[in-house]
Amino acid sequence: MKKLLSLVVPVYYEEEVILQFLKETKIVLDELPLDYEYVFVDDGSKDKTVAILTEQSKINEKIKLVVFSYNQGKAAAISAAIAHAKGNYLLYMDPDLQDPPNEIPRFIEEIEKGYDLVWGIRTEKKDTFLNKIFSKLFWGTLNKFTGLDIPKGIAVMRIFNRSFAEEFLKYQEANRFIEGIFINISKNWKTIEIAQRERFAGKTKFNFKKKMQLAFDAIFDFSELPLKMAVRLGVAFSIIGFLGLFVLLILKLCFVQFQSGWPSIIAAIVIGFGLQLFFLGIVSLYVGRIYKEVKRRPIYSIKTKINL
Repeated sequence: MKKLLSLVVPVYYEEEVILQFLKETKIVLDELPLDYEYVFVDDGSKDKTVAILTEQSKINEKIKLVVFSYNQGKAAAISAAIAHAKGNYLLYMDPDLQDPPNEIPRFIEEIEKGYDLVWGIRTEKKDTFLNKIFSKLFWGTLNKFTGLDIPKGIAVMRIFNRSFAEEFLKYQEANRFIEGIFINISKNWKTIEIAQRERFAGKTKFNFKKKMQLAFDAIFDFSELPLKMAVRLGVAFSIIGFLGLFVLLILKLCFVQFQSGWPSIIAAIVIGFGLQLFFLGIVSLYVGRIYKEVKRRPIYSIKTKINL
């Protein structure tokens, strides 16, 4: 009996690319010595993405579709796709065709060597200069502040086995940084370089604002560094304050006269108050995340399923 490969594909406003994605992947998948299925999860698209996939699912029963009730984020969509996939291997990729389907056989070849996970690494990021800078800033921020040691230049395209997928599904936190969870699950992984293409059509939905929001989410989910920084800064300012008082006391004993300076006093109070609010804000972010987790709400809400 042939093994089953599941393509897990989150989609969001992809009406311009989805048919080309199906066309190119089918050509490659039909040549593999594996059975395969598509597991699409629509994350609240309002264009024709769902209509196109629904129509295609009537023609091809290999196409499975989960439609969210509303936009719940890419991490939720990926989680839903993995939860509904039945494959021995699960290949995660975006439908924009930047990570080319003709690389799929290489991923199959590597995962069958016994790895739990195989990451795709871009040889060159095909994007605008500004987006390249944003991406470097994004991944640089993550690796510096989380200590996750995520491979540099990772692409969306990656493959993992069934046992890895089952371990992933045990992670039920509401705040989900997918790459961080993947790194936590297993160290038995490998990277392979892939030649990225230009996006087939449309514009990326993952802009700089969303990238940096994801970076901060990852920092607060996988690191206590902000809390440690708050403590260190608090200690540093306390030491500076005590040293200042000590110096003033020595100068006073030496009969040095000081002219009262209200502006400097007010400035010190304002700075101190601002620092207190800053540190309190950091703690509040952690408390807010704890509050979100303890409610144990579902990770996603499904409107409908097709061929599942």
